[in-house]
Amino acid sequence: MNKDIKEVLLSHEEILTITKKLGSLISADYKNSSKPILLGLLKGCVPFMSYLMNYLTFPLEIEFMDVSSYGNDIKSSGDVKIKKDIDVSVFNRDVIICEDIVDTGQTLNTVIRLLHHRGARSVEVVTLLDKPDGRITPFKPKYIGYVIPKVFVVGFGLDYQQYYRNLPYIGILKESIYKK
Repeated sequence: MNKDIKEVLLSHEEILTITKKLGSLISADYKNSSKPILLGLLKGCVPFMSYLMNYLTFPLEIEFMDVSSYGNDIKSSGDVKIKKDIDVSVFNRDVIICEDIVDTGQTLNTVIRLLHHRGARSVEVVTLLDKPDGRITPFKPKYIGYVIPKVFVVGFGLDYQQYYRNLPYIGILKESIYKK
């Protein structure tokens, strides 16, 4: 897999440092919240969310949704599909959505509207990576780990056709891999 990477954007050590900083910020903001929900959007969030939880110092509940607008492509289709919904009520609860990357903003806007419709008290987003040049829908996450340019990245949960998620770093995938 390493041979398919053009450049390492974030090392594993840099990811840990970013995650610890985000955990401190979120912990300060939610120290008085009554059991917020940390909601991971599958599958890419899993490595980041599992590390982030180690740095959150308040009681919380974790949940997952499987939501996608990409399928096996490198570009969002714009058609957001909920494949797995959460198992608990968000009514009158604070929800922190945990994302690996914010790109177009379409998926997050759909999920946030849904959570507000269901009565969530607040909904914020923490993302390891933010790619503002990819936005189709205006959106700015509250907690941003690292801003990246408009490049195709994989590793640490991010994939291309379900592969590369297990790389311990975030790298730019060579164009020759996805432009076959």
